[in-house]
Amino acid sequence: MSQTTDCIPVTVAEHATEILRIKAQQTAQQWGLPFVEMSHQGLVLVQSETHLGLKQLDEPKVGEVLVDFASEALTFRRLHGGGKKEAIAKAVGLKGQTALSVLDATAGLGRDAFVLASLGCKMQLIERSPAVAALLADGLQRAGEHAELAGWLPQRMSLQHGIAVNIMANWQGERPDVVYLDPMFPHRKKSAAVKKEMRLFQQLLGPDEDADALLAPALALAKKRVVVKRPAGAPYLADKKPQLELQGKANRFDIYLSLTIKEAGL
Repeated sequence: MSQTTDCIPVTVAEHATEILRIKAQQTAQQWGLPFVEMSHQGLVLVQSETHLGLKQLDEPKVGEVLVDFASEALTFRRLHGGGKKEAIAKAVGLKGQTALSVLDATAGLGRDAFVLASLGCKMQLIERSPAVAALLADGLQRAGEHAELAGWLPQRMSLQHGIAVNIMANWQGERPDVVYLDPMFPHRKKSAAVKKEMRLFQQLLGPDEDADALLAPALALAKKRVVVKRPAGAPYLADKKPQLELQGKANRFDIYLSLTIKEAGL
């Protein structure tokens, strides 16, 4: 039986300090995960002095997965990625808007949410996997201490751990302008284009078998639109055709406009 996100253990490297061991135990307790002594196999969250990382101990050559909003890749995308001309910015309707409130109901590693936050959006993130939520929370904490990010990121990105369908259906507070959905899609084969670390992440989460259930509460919640990111060629979520589509090389954005949603009685 495959390992589920509910039982990914937290551990520390051999010869870790007692302080670090206590920190790992606190991380495990916070997210309802088990703490184990370092073994030599399996998928684990490793608490180090600097960060929390996801590792496959059976494959030491595969790098770890972590959330690093100050990474070179995200910094380059933030500074040179095209700004409001980026496809995701167009998809959420950022053109001409100074700020939008966006709910990312399938946050994952938070990269798309970070890009939108860097463009001025106020992002609320939902992540149902306790292991991934732990990685996200760790990344957000470190970003809040980073010289270039601390001044704006903590005010624009917040995280909630839970089941998105339930949270959206029982929403508390002001409704978001946009609900953004990027559910995990089944990958038919290993591709050289999929980096080893992302295959590790896919192994952790698996496909969202209940992804179709996300659309109805998202449509009911969003003030302006729902945006669904899908692989090119993938079926529409819940078999509902969007009003607009933005096509890319590998992905597309399906856009459901709120006015049309209400008129159609969906």
